[in-house]
Amino acid sequence: MSSGSNKPVRSEHSLGLIQGTAAYLIWGLLPLYFLFLPQISAFEFVAVRIVFSLIFCMLLLLATKQIRLFISMFRDGKTVGRLGLASVLIAVNWTLYAFAILTGHVLEASLGYFINPIVAIVLGVIVLKEKLSRLQWLSLAVAALAVIVLTVGLGRVPWISLGLAFSFGFYGLVKNQVGKSGTALGALTMETLLLTPLSLIFLGWTMFHGTSVFTSVDVPTFALLAISGIITAVPLLLFGGAARRLPLSTLGSLQFLAPIMQFILGLLVFVESMPAERWIGFALVWVAVVLIVLDMVRTPRVGPGPEPKKVS
Repeated sequence: MSSGSNKPVRSEHSLGLIQGTAAYLIWGLLPLYFLFLPQISAFEFVAVRIVFSLIFCMLLLLATKQIRLFISMFRDGKTVGRLGLASVLIAVNWTLYAFAILTGHVLEASLGYFINPIVAIVLGVIVLKEKLSRLQWLSLAVAALAVIVLTVGLGRVPWISLGLAFSFGFYGLVKNQVGKSGTALGALTMETLLLTPLSLIFLGWTMFHGTSVFTSVDVPTFALLAISGIITAVPLLLFGGAARRLPLSTLGSLQFLAPIMQFILGLLVFVESMPAERWIGFALVWVAVVLIVLDMVRTPRVGPGPEPKKVS
């Protein structure tokens, strides 16, 4: 009887792990997409992403017959408010990420997503009252030391990295607290819908002043920009599904996949320099990530059952 009751929880947890892993693998390869883009600012690219993401999400809603369910989400004011906050956080994250890649700071973006699991774990402790082991506490201390080393070595606070880490960390927290209100697709559609009016105003302003990328774009380039809706929506849908099914600390622990891939791309494809202080800082962050992974391996049975119920 007990094994039958545990089976759905275990299945949900496994599905969440698959969705989270797939999302981070896609994000890890995302810098390659930017290599093919025309000259475009981070703000305009994010506005384009939002509009095409909404179009893609609406088509998916029609294809999956979820329009009525999506409309019903507007009746829950608390959910709409939380998704409004999530939309602002993800817009900030997208803008920082686009700025980092378009200005040749792939490694700094990678660092941000290495720090992000630490931020997610901290938020899980402070807001969701999740308990940490000694290894996790140690990983937090090592990550803090890494930020100090990088700040001293670079002569400035790594604001792109910290901005990416905290904006996505809070985004994950808000998505986790939304719980099972609606569907992952409905939530993402709501987020992009709330951002679309401002995006359209910005795109209209750039066209009016003749600075828009669309003033001289050809069909292949237009198609490339339109694809941004798909490559934006798909991993976020996967992430949204994972955030519903996993504790925030577990979700944060998966996030090292994307920055590892971004780091490799930054070195080998974008050929960014790695001075000594950056190597030391990254090494400390990697130590923090290894400690988190070791803790997961050491205590694999902790949490998957009851923890998701905390935030429902």
